[in-house]
Parts: sequence; C-alpha cells; structure tokens
Amino acid sequence: MARQDANPFADEETNPFADNTSVPRASNSSYLKPLPPEPHDRGATIDIPLDSDKDLRAKEMELQAKENELNRKEQELKRREDAIAKTGVVIEENWPDFFPLIHHDIPNEIPIHLQKIQYVAFTTLLGLIGCLLWNIVAVTVAWIKGGGPTIWLMSIIYFISGVPGAYVLWYRPLYRASRTDGALKFGTFFVFYVVR
Repeated sequence: MARQDANPFADEETNPFADNTSVPRASNSSYLKPLPPEPHDRGATIDIPLDSDKDLRAKEMELQAKENELNRKEQELKRREDAIAKTGVVIEENWPDFFPLIHHDIPNEIPIHLQKIQYVAFTTLLGLIGCLLWNIVAVTVAWIKGGGPTIWLMSIIYFISGVPGAYVLWYRPLYRASRTDGALKFGTFFVFYVVR
C-alpha cells in the first residue's frame, strides 16, 4: 500500500540559461537509499566517575586552608591600618572617588579656621568650570544662528586652557597654603587670583 514517490522538496538540477530540451532528467533510481538503523544495546552501562569521599574531603580541606589564609591576611591588614592610624599618618584621598583627578581632602588636611575659605575657593573653581561650559553652549548657539566658527573655537581653547590653568595657578597654591598655614605661600595664590 505504501508508495515511494520522488521527493517533492528535492532541488531539480536545471540551468535556466541552458536549453532544457537537451539535458536528460535524472530518474528516481539515482537517489540513494537510507541506511538501515544501527542496533542499539540497551543493556550497556556508562561509567561516570563520581567524586569519592577522599576527593570531597581533600576539596573541603583546601577550601578551609584558603579561608584561613584570607582571615589571616584580613587580620594583618587591620593591624597595619590600626598602626598607621595610631602614628597619625594621613592617607591621602583623591577626588572624585569614582575617577580620581586631584588630591582633595579639606576636612582632614585643612585647619578648621581655614576650611570655609577653602570650600569657597573650591566652589569658585566649580563655578568657573560651569561658566566656561555655559560659554561653550552659548557660543555654539550663536554659531548656529549665523556667527562665525572663530568664536566657538576660542571658547573651546579657553575651556581647555582655563580649567587646568585655574587649578594649577590659584586653587592648588591656595590649598597648599591653607594646609601648611604659611603666609608666604598665600602670596602665590593672591598674585595669580588677581590676574585671573
């Protein structure tokens, strides 16, 4: 009852550019017959090596040794931190924490009577950065409305040179002078801050 027909999904080997009348068609006898199924032994077992008690105990001992080593290192680090704190050595912190650019620790390094001045100076530095960024935005809008590109280029140059220049020329000298509370070091700050 079962009939074997040709595979309806098989690709015919025809060339659309050749004359199809001269090419003989392949007959159904040229198809390969499927291979008979291979015998499967259902009684065969597969040996999977399982961890023995000795292997588990060895791994447990190894993990305990690593844990003991980490605890020892943690205690050593804590002992060193306590010793450093007792000697009065200040560990320098950088600002900002996520991407340190400058050393900046006003509460721990600046005397209390100069901290307000230092906070005002830092706010002034941040204000300068904000103003120079706003200058770039305003000049960009002016350039779009018909201004020349020269003024935009000048605002970029002023930002690139102004921010590091302000930090190096007046903020850092003020920070160092406040940290040491030296009157002569305040002179450098005043000279460059007046010129700014």
